[in-house]
Amino acid sequence: MVNQLLNDDIVRQVKEVFDKQLTKPVEILFFGSQDDCEHCEDTRQLVEEVTAISDKLHLSLYDLADDAEMAQQYHVTMTPGLVITAQEENGNIDYGIRYAGIPSGYEFSSLIQDLILVSGRDSGLAPETRAALAELKQPVLLQVFVTPT
Repeated sequence: MVNQLLNDDIVRQVKEVFDKQLTKPVEILFFGSQDDCEHCEDTRQLVEEVTAISDKLHLSLYDLADDAEMAQQYHVTMTPGLVITAQEENGNIDYGIRYAGIPSGYEFSSLIQDLILVSGRDSGLAPETRAALAELKQPVLLQVFVTPT
């Protein structure tokens, strides 16, 4: 049997947060590869453990090569790759949230927060910020890079 990545205390804490703050269904799309993907197995296990904590979370598994059309649709080019979407009856809503690599360490709390935000279907941005963003004339690509230390 594979060892759990999340210990019982972490699962309990995350469950408490999810029970209070997850309101609508969220789907995580996992993109892995059978070829040369150092962290795919651990990332897949991590998101399986996280989605098992709440019935509002769902997981779909894809292979970057075998499911190239789906990867292209969601602009995923690296593995392991995660896409967090709002799950609705008429299809998923893509808010553009992506992870390339395993969301461990400090990124784990970012993953949990992103799941909560997508579940609430609201970014929490102030009205002034929303107005400023509405004035943008061209798409903006915002990327955050984190390296292990």
